[in-house]
This record gives sequence, C-alpha cells and structure tokens, in this order.
Amino acid sequence: MATNATIYKAVLQISDLDRQYFQNHTLTLARHPSETEERMMVRILAFALHADDALSFGRGVGTEDEPALWQRDPTGAIDLWIEIGQPDERTIRQASGRSKQVVVYAYGTRGVQAWWEAQRASLDRLKNLVVILLPMENIHVLAGMARPSMQLQLTIQEGQIWIADGTQTLHLELQRLKD
Repeated sequence: MATNATIYKAVLQISDLDRQYFQNHTLTLARHPSETEERMMVRILAFALHADDALSFGRGVGTEDEPALWQRDPTGAIDLWIEIGQPDERTIRQASGRSKQVVVYAYGTRGVQAWWEAQRASLDRLKNLVVILLPMENIHVLAGMARPSMQLQLTIQEGQIWIADGTQTLHLELQRLKD
C-alpha cells in the first residue's frame, strides 16, 4: 500500500443481473494523497462492474506498468486490464498488446470528449478495447458516498447501475464510446 495513503474499507453487495453474479466483496483500498475521491470511487465502480475473485487493484497512481485493476488467469496471463480517467494512447496500446481485453472508464471535469476524439482514429483498430464514458455529474455524487468505512449496494442491468449507500441512491448509465 502507498506511503501516507488513506485507508478505506468498502463492503460491496453486487447484484449483476447481466452476468447473473450475486456476491459480496470486502475491499481495502489505499488512496494515495494525489488520488481524488472521484478516482478512488471509479476504481470501486469498475471493480463492481467486473467483479471476480481473480480481479485485483494495481499498485496505484503513478505506476506505469500496471492498470487501475486487472485480472490474471492461473498462468499469470492478463485476461482483463482496466484503466480509468484519460490514459494516453501509448498506455492503451501497450495494455492491448499485453491482455485479452482492455476496458477504459473515461471521466474528467474537462475534455473527455476532446480526449476521445483525439484518440479515436488510432484506437478504433484495437479489437480488444472497450471505452466507456462516465458522466462527471454522477461521479461527483458517487464521490460524495466515499467514507473510510462504507457499505454499497450495486445493482447492474443492461448498462444501468444503481448504487445505494443507505442514505442515497445514485442511478448511473454507462455510455459506450467503443465496443
């Protein structure tokens, strides 16, 4: 875990109707001082959307050779590489060459559409890449659910996500920029 990191514990109750996946996961996350609550909560959301016992978090902000999350098979081969934010083209290309599938959850207060338009032509050729846009207004609400100890209930169905923390419920719709 990162030096001077803030530790968060999250219990996720996941009901993914699309995958018929119904599990609880207890996560311990280290939030680096340079990581925003928005980014940390997007990491949790990405975990929930791909939840699996083999899915794990990368070493964190500033680690170039690891993603935000990844899933390896028993041989160590990378099945899934997940990036969040607005990664550069080089990072996405390298991830595409190293893993079976790459998913980017794009968000940001400025320039997400401009980032995608600048990347689109070169990244459209990558057959194992999925890019999903997360609306920033929803990410701000999601960040408001961050607590050092949190319990979140997530229901996922057909690109729609409902996230509840006991006091409020957020409805989030994924916008696929590239399948």
